[in-house]
Amino acid sequence: MKKAPKGQPLRLLFEDEARFGRISDRRRCWAPGPSRPVVASQVVREFLYASTAVCPWDGQLSSLVLPWVDTDTMSRFLLHTGQRFAGDYCIMFLDGAGWHTAHDLRPPPNIQLEFLPSWSPELNPAEAIWECLREDYIGHQVFDSLDQVEESICAGLHALHNDPKRVQSMTNFRWLKTLCMT
Repeated sequence: MKKAPKGQPLRLLFEDEARFGRISDRRRCWAPGPSRPVVASQVVREFLYASTAVCPWDGQLSSLVLPWVDTDTMSRFLLHTGQRFAGDYCIMFLDGAGWHTAHDLRPPPNIQLEFLPSWSPELNPAEAIWECLREDYIGHQVFDSLDQVEESICAGLHALHNDPKRVQSMTNFRWLKTLCMT
Protein backbone atom coordinates (compact mmCIF):
# COMPACT_ATOMS: atom_id res chain seq x y z
CA MET A 1 0.00 0.00 0.00
CA LYS A 2 1.35 3.42 -0.95
CA LYS A 3 1.65 6.22 1.57
CA ALA A 4 -0.20 9.52 1.28
CA PRO A 5 1.89 12.35 -0.14
CA LYS A 6 3.51 14.42 2.58
CA GLY A 7 1.14 16.99 4.03
CA GLN A 8 -1.95 15.51 2.36
CA PRO A 9 -4.60 14.13 4.76
CA LEU A 10 -5.41 10.44 4.48
CA ARG A 11 -9.03 9.35 4.06
CA LEU A 12 -10.24 5.73 4.03
CA LEU A 13 -13.32 5.09 1.91
CA PHE A 14 -15.45 2.02 1.37
CA GLU A 15 -17.24 1.78 -1.99
CA ASP A 16 -20.16 -0.28 -3.24
CA GLU A 17 -22.93 -0.26 -5.84
CA ALA A 18 -26.53 -1.35 -5.58
CA ARG A 19 -29.27 -1.97 -8.12
CA PHE A 20 -32.69 -0.39 -7.63
CA GLY A 21 -35.73 -0.83 -9.80
CA ARG A 22 -39.45 -1.23 -10.17
CA ILE A 23 -39.64 -4.67 -8.61
CA SER A 24 -41.37 -4.13 -5.27
CA ASP A 25 -39.31 -4.50 -2.14
CA ARG A 26 -41.53 -5.92 0.58
CA ARG A 27 -40.23 -5.19 4.05
CA ARG A 28 -41.37 -6.11 7.50
CA CYS A 29 -43.59 -3.50 9.06
CA TRP A 30 -45.63 -2.90 12.16
CA ALA A 31 -49.42 -2.78 12.18
CA PRO A 32 -51.85 -2.79 15.09
CA GLY A 33 -53.49 -6.15 15.64
CA PRO A 34 -55.60 -7.84 14.48
CA SER A 35 -55.31 -5.98 11.16
CA ARG A 36 -52.80 -7.02 8.49
CA PRO A 37 -51.07 -4.40 6.35
CA VAL A 38 -51.83 -4.42 2.64
CA VAL A 39 -48.80 -3.78 0.44
CA ALA A 40 -48.96 -3.26 -3.31
CA SER A 41 -46.63 -5.28 -5.49
CA GLN A 42 -45.20 -5.06 -8.99
CA VAL A 43 -42.56 -6.70 -11.16
CA VAL A 44 -41.26 -4.37 -13.87
CA ARG A 45 -37.72 -5.16 -14.96
CA GLU A 46 -36.31 -1.64 -15.16
CA PHE A 47 -33.25 -0.81 -13.09
CA LEU A 48 -30.70 1.84 -12.29
CA TYR A 49 -27.64 1.73 -10.08
CA ALA A 50 -26.32 3.82 -7.24
CA SER A 51 -22.64 3.98 -6.31
CA THR A 52 -21.41 5.36 -3.03
CA ALA A 53 -18.15 5.72 -1.16
CA VAL A 54 -18.36 6.33 2.57
CA CYS A 55 -15.82 7.41 5.16
CA PRO A 56 -17.11 5.73 8.34
CA TRP A 57 -15.09 7.94 10.68
CA ASP A 58 -16.76 11.22 9.74
CA GLY A 59 -19.86 10.05 7.80
CA GLN A 60 -18.90 11.81 4.56
CA LEU A 61 -20.30 10.34 1.33
CA SER A 62 -19.71 10.55 -2.37
CA SER A 63 -22.58 9.17 -4.45
CA LEU A 64 -23.83 8.95 -8.02
CA VAL A 65 -26.94 7.39 -9.52
CA LEU A 66 -26.12 5.82 -12.89
CA PRO A 67 -28.05 4.00 -15.64
CA TRP A 68 -25.73 0.95 -15.52
CA VAL A 69 -22.39 -0.19 -14.10
CA ASP A 70 -19.28 -0.90 -16.12
CA THR A 71 -15.66 0.22 -16.24
CA ASP A 72 -16.52 3.59 -17.79
CA THR A 73 -19.18 4.48 -15.21
CA MET A 74 -16.86 3.29 -12.42
CA SER A 75 -14.11 5.57 -13.77
CA ARG A 76 -16.60 8.47 -13.77
CA PHE A 77 -17.57 7.67 -10.18
CA LEU A 78 -13.88 7.59 -9.15
CA LEU A 79 -13.32 10.97 -10.82
CA HIS A 80 -16.39 12.38 -9.04
CA THR A 81 -15.14 11.02 -5.70
CA GLY A 82 -11.61 12.30 -6.33
CA GLN A 83 -13.06 15.78 -6.89
CA ARG A 84 -15.34 15.51 -3.84
CA PHE A 85 -12.32 14.76 -1.63
CA ALA A 86 -9.81 16.81 -3.66
CA GLY A 87 -7.71 17.80 -0.66
CA ASP A 88 -7.31 14.24 0.61
CA TYR A 89 -5.37 11.17 -0.43
CA CYS A 90 -8.06 8.47 -0.48
CA ILE A 91 -7.54 4.77 -0.02
CA MET A 92 -10.74 3.19 -1.33
CA PHE A 93 -11.69 -0.35 -0.39
CA LEU A 94 -13.99 -2.18 -2.78
CA ASP A 95 -15.09 -5.66 -3.75
CA GLY A 96 -13.76 -7.64 -6.69
CA ALA A 97 -16.48 -6.78 -9.24
CA GLY A 98 -15.24 -6.99 -12.83
CA TRP A 99 -15.48 -3.24 -13.41
CA HIS A 100 -13.37 -2.65 -10.26
CA THR A 101 -10.51 -4.81 -11.53
CA ALA A 102 -10.59 -3.92 -15.25
CA HIS A 103 -7.26 -2.86 -16.77
CA ASP A 104 -8.76 0.26 -18.34
CA LEU A 105 -10.20 1.59 -15.05
CA ARG A 106 -8.99 5.18 -14.57
CA PRO A 107 -8.73 6.21 -10.91
CA PRO A 108 -7.62 9.81 -10.31
CA PRO A 109 -4.19 10.42 -8.75
CA ASN A 110 -5.60 11.03 -5.26
CA ILE A 111 -7.39 7.64 -5.07
CA GLN A 112 -5.68 4.33 -4.43
CA LEU A 113 -7.79 1.18 -4.83
CA GLU A 114 -7.52 -1.74 -2.40
CA PHE A 115 -9.68 -4.84 -2.42
CA LEU A 116 -11.68 -6.47 0.33
CA PRO A 117 -11.51 -10.26 0.66
CA SER A 118 -13.80 -12.16 -1.69
CA TRP A 119 -17.29 -13.01 -0.51
CA SER A 120 -17.19 -10.67 2.48
CA PRO A 121 -19.92 -8.02 2.12
CA GLU A 122 -20.20 -7.89 5.91
CA LEU A 123 -16.82 -6.11 5.96
CA ASN A 124 -18.04 -3.28 3.76
CA PRO A 125 -19.68 -0.41 5.70
CA ALA A 126 -21.18 0.95 2.46
CA GLU A 127 -23.67 -1.96 2.52
CA ALA A 128 -25.46 -0.21 5.41
CA ILE A 129 -26.30 2.70 3.08
CA TRP A 130 -28.29 0.38 0.80
CA GLU A 131 -30.22 -1.12 3.70
CA CYS A 132 -31.15 2.38 4.85
CA LEU A 133 -32.32 3.42 1.36
CA ARG A 134 -34.38 0.26 0.94
CA GLU A 135 -35.93 0.59 4.39
CA ASP A 136 -36.66 4.32 4.42
CA TYR A 137 -37.03 5.37 0.77
CA ILE A 138 -37.84 2.39 -1.48
CA GLY A 139 -39.65 -0.27 0.58
CA HIS A 140 -43.40 -0.82 0.24
CA GLN A 141 -43.71 1.44 -2.81
CA VAL A 142 -44.94 0.90 -6.32
CA PHE A 143 -43.27 3.23 -8.80
CA ASP A 144 -44.93 4.36 -12.03
CA SER A 145 -41.60 5.08 -13.69
CA LEU A 146 -37.87 4.64 -13.29
CA ASP A 147 -37.68 8.41 -12.81
CA GLN A 148 -39.68 8.01 -9.60
CA VAL A 149 -37.24 5.36 -8.40
CA GLU A 150 -34.37 7.72 -9.17
CA GLU A 151 -36.08 10.58 -7.29
CA SER A 152 -36.52 8.38 -4.21
CA ILE A 153 -32.91 7.19 -4.28
CA CYS A 154 -31.61 10.73 -4.79
CA ALA A 155 -33.80 12.01 -1.94
CA GLY A 156 -32.41 9.31 0.35
CA LEU A 157 -28.79 9.91 -0.65
CA HIS A 158 -29.27 13.67 -0.31
CA ALA A 159 -30.68 13.20 3.20
CA LEU A 160 -27.72 10.99 4.14
CA HIS A 161 -25.21 13.48 2.66
CA ASN A 162 -26.76 16.12 4.92
CA ASP A 163 -26.69 13.89 8.02
CA PRO A 164 -23.11 12.66 8.48
CA LYS A 165 -23.77 11.72 12.13
CA ARG A 166 -26.41 9.22 11.00
CA VAL A 167 -24.10 7.83 8.31
CA GLN A 168 -21.32 7.56 10.87
CA SER A 169 -23.59 5.68 13.29
CA MET A 170 -24.58 3.21 10.54
CA THR A 171 -21.13 2.60 9.09
CA ASN A 172 -18.50 2.97 11.81
CA PHE A 173 -18.26 -0.76 12.55
CA ARG A 174 -16.52 -1.90 15.72
CA TRP A 175 -13.69 -3.61 13.83
CA LEU A 176 -12.82 -0.31 12.09
CA LYS A 177 -11.79 1.15 15.44
CA THR A 178 -8.85 -1.27 15.45
CA LEU A 179 -7.28 0.32 12.36
CA CYS A 180 -4.30 2.56 12.85
CA MET A 181 -4.61 5.73 10.75
CA THR A 182 -0.98 6.92 10.87
